[in-house]
Amino acid sequence: MRTGLWFTLALAPALMWQACVASELQIPAARYPDLPETAAELRDFVPVGWYFEAKAEGDLNRDRVNDVVFVLREDNPANIVANLDGLGSNSLDTNPRILAVAFGTEGRANYRLALANHTLIPRHEDPVLDDPFASPGGLAVARGAFSVTLGFFASAGGWEMGQTKLTFRFQDDGFELIGLDRSRTHRGTGETEEVSINLSTGRASTIIGNIAEDEVQEAKWQSLTGARRYTIDQITDALRFDPREP
Repeated sequence: MRTGLWFTLALAPALMWQACVASELQIPAARYPDLPETAAELRDFVPVGWYFEAKAEGDLNRDRVNDVVFVLREDNPANIVANLDGLGSNSLDTNPRILAVAFGTEGRANYRLALANHTLIPRHEDPVLDDPFASPGGLAVARGAFSVTLGFFASAGGWEMGQTKLTFRFQDDGFELIGLDRSRTHRGTGETEEVSINLSTGRASTIIGNIAEDEVQEAKWQSLTGARRYTIDQITDALRFDPREP
């Protein structure tokens, strides 16, 4: 069975449970304010009722000026939903997030908005699932690219836990996916899987093991011939996204 399909099937019970629970809870609709195109200070990008949750700095557009990638989160009590009759936490913070990038400039504005994304980081809508974004470690800048790490852990409805790191680089006037690293562990059997996909080189590796053993059970490489190029706005289900799938 192909690795991506296996991972999707393994998560299916938890995702079906998530769909059932989400349909019972009354999740308020998310409202995303427009961010200013330029700002003198980073704080000028923060709308009223929102706050900085995480940020990381580095040169992302190769102009030798520091840029900033940051996550904004709404702070609205109306988005904290009571879960009185179901499993999981008694209350659920469904406040939405915005993933943004501001390019540093040497002009009067100091910062220019380069990205405002509402879809890559899933909204926390299920009380039996952990919040998928762990700040501040879920955001990083290294070697001219930035990465977002998302986690999956279900207290009911599934045995799988793991995390997915997506790495993006600014090229061709947009932020393109250049790498995806996914790890998963089955809490019942101890089986582990590590997938690393490099879209710049067109190579992917899969390593199968077990937390009870030091030795690798299986390791294989795959060439990604004809792989698509994905911009950040084309990825709407990051926890299950697999660029190897058609």
